[in-house]
Amino acid sequence: MGRTSDAIAEGVSIASAAARLTVRNRILVDTIAGGGAYDPEAFGAFARETLIALAEEQESAGARARAMGRRAWGRFSTPDGTHDYRDRDTANLRRRRKQYLGVAEALRAWADDPERVASLVETARDAAWGDVEANLQRRLIVEGMTADADPDYAMMRKARMDALRMVDLPRLASQHRRRKAAHPDA
Repeated sequence: MGRTSDAIAEGVSIASAAARLTVRNRILVDTIAGGGAYDPEAFGAFARETLIALAEEQESAGARARAMGRRAWGRFSTPDGTHDYRDRDTANLRRRRKQYLGVAEALRAWADDPERVASLVETARDAAWGDVEANLQRRLIVEGMTADADPDYAMMRKARMDALRMVDLPRLASQHRRRKAAHPDA
């Protein structure tokens, strides 16, 4: 990686994508699976926690780079593996530490900016809605598909019939037996 600022910008970009994905997943789980309402303030608090957690992760990585650099200092032998650092690696480890801490600092600043947090939540909400919309469209295409319109109908018919025989019918029979056992008079 060239300049430290470029590495920090790239790290923040990656962390941004991770934060957006985490918040998007929380929105999907809480609102759709959990049946809750979309509350931007609640998701804003979660987004802030996510950014802080990512910053702490970067700070931990910086501390590990520092510890590895201290262990590597003054060691001039041949390394035994990928993470067996030597004195010649200390400058690179210092640069990495600086990059990790730069990303952490940028993420903490982001977490402290209510407008940027709100923007993250809004972007995550849009991504969640995009997922819901895509699923609905796929479902509508499948539900509205007729045998004549489906080019794979004949090829997939055997697999569907096998699934019906091996999965759906036994499951239905099991449910029927359970209901009958629970309510023998019905």
